[in-house]
Amino acid sequence: MENTMPILLVPGLVSSPRIYAPVIPALWRFGPVTIANHIRDDNMGAIARRILAEAPPRFALAGHSMGGYIAFEIMRQAPDRVAKLALINTQARPDTPEATARRRALMARAQNGEYHAVLDELFAGFVHPSRQGDAALRQLVHDMGDDVGPQAFIRQQTAVMSRPDSRPALAWIRCPTLVLTGDEDNTIPNMLSVEMANGIHGAKLVILQDCGHLPQPEQPQATCDALAEWMRG
Repeated sequence: MENTMPILLVPGLVSSPRIYAPVIPALWRFGPVTIANHIRDDNMGAIARRILAEAPPRFALAGHSMGGYIAFEIMRQAPDRVAKLALINTQARPDTPEATARRRALMARAQNGEYHAVLDELFAGFVHPSRQGDAALRQLVHDMGDDVGPQAFIRQQTAVMSRPDSRPALAWIRCPTLVLTGDEDNTIPNMLSVEMANGIHGAKLVILQDCGHLPQPEQPQATCDALAEWMRG
């Protein structure tokens, strides 16, 4: 390929580089791929600053779930450095009081030695209903949880709870944008992806069929196809 573009991928909550493994070969053809480290800080501003300090000068940016919240913060801090944006199974809204209360309960359990039970509880909302019995997907969620660890999980939840409302910023996004979601995401409903796509000028919305909150391992080919089209656009 004559023109290549560095690609920066940001994982989600309690998620590690493993989440992007199914799509990296397809993306690698378009340019060097980097996975952001998002487990070291407990607020969105600091997470984004550290990622930007380690990122290429200009890049295509994809954020999944919590990674989407970080992507919005990167757009606030350095919009000129982002050539393309992909928002995967995420939302622009801030936390609700109910969501924050649930996060605090999960954090307390993780702190008290119930981290793997927390991962099992999260798994139920992460995957399409038809995949509740998928042992490989459950193992992936546990492996990624072990990559992150309970203390970084607590830092991540702290950052997520205090994230700002990104809806006012949607109209200011001018780079080519893909909004990707699943038809049955029980963690972040796809109506919130529709809201983002409607608010971003020229955004393309893709809703994958038979897919929950983890499109990369749940529907790898369809996810690769959507991301490849995004990079070619």
